[in-house]
Amino acid sequence: MKKKISLVLGSGGARGYAHMGVIEVLEEYGFEIQSIAGSSMGALIGGVYACKKLSAYKEWVLTLDVLDVLKLVDFKIGEIGLIKGDRIFGVMEEMLGGKNIEDLPITFTAVATDLTSQKEVWLQKGSVSRAVRASIAIPTIFTPVKMNNKIFVDGGILDPVPIGPTLTDMTDLTVVVNLNSAKTLKKELIISEKEKKRQRRLHDKINSFLEHKLSGTEKSGLHYTTIFTKTINAMQNAITRYKMAGYQPDIVIEIPKDCCGFYEFHKAYKMMELGKMIAKDTLEELGYCAKEKTKEDD
Repeated sequence: MKKKISLVLGSGGARGYAHMGVIEVLEEYGFEIQSIAGSSMGALIGGVYACKKLSAYKEWVLTLDVLDVLKLVDFKIGEIGLIKGDRIFGVMEEMLGGKNIEDLPITFTAVATDLTSQKEVWLQKGSVSRAVRASIAIPTIFTPVKMNNKIFVDGGILDPVPIGPTLTDMTDLTVVVNLNSAKTLKKELIISEKEKKRQRRLHDKINSFLEHKLSGTEKSGLHYTTIFTKTINAMQNAITRYKMAGYQPDIVIEIPKDCCGFYEFHKAYKMMELGKMIAKDTLEELGYCAKEKTKEDD
């Protein structure tokens, strides 16, 4: 019989691509995901999975070239967010098909931060894409989301590992994916030279584009992103330790915080593969085995 699980997907910027690899392995090992709670990138991947669009999203992410990425970035220099986000989330809206959370086949919670009340908010009704958009609104990067006289930003600010929404779930296990782990990799991830070249090409072109957009403030812009990244990491690491000490999940899949920078979204393939590798190692250490394939699985 399949183990029914509640899945908690943490925040951590580009490291969130590891969630896709983890989900793939959980299914391979015979777990049935009945509930997902996510913050920031965790909400994005969780929402896509709940809408049964993870394969399409994965294919889209891995086939984006430099021009595709740059066309999706709508800068708003001087505004309250560097990127407006309408183009990116327009694609997401189309992919998610305008679904509402209450109509999904599994329970889904996107965690956001309400700046008005200075509290975390569990978004469990209404538009999936709108809830995800609110949860992933990284301050000063994406513009905030206004809903019901409230201003929402990134859920990872107050809750990087949102275990709370899953505490009343009637499932067998709670599985947490922590993207801010202090642990180091036990073995090296092998990536093909072709993929390495693709990552370098995306990295170089996007950085060049950003420098052009920030012309006149280039030095302060680069300094700003470095400081902001370190600030976010320090904050989330501290909160994660506090949250994990307060709750005792059954399985914790630890993604090292130094395996990928917060903004290194060109490393999608690497993070997906890393998520697979770490998830497999974790489950096998705990005594779980991959499910044997049957004709029904093919």
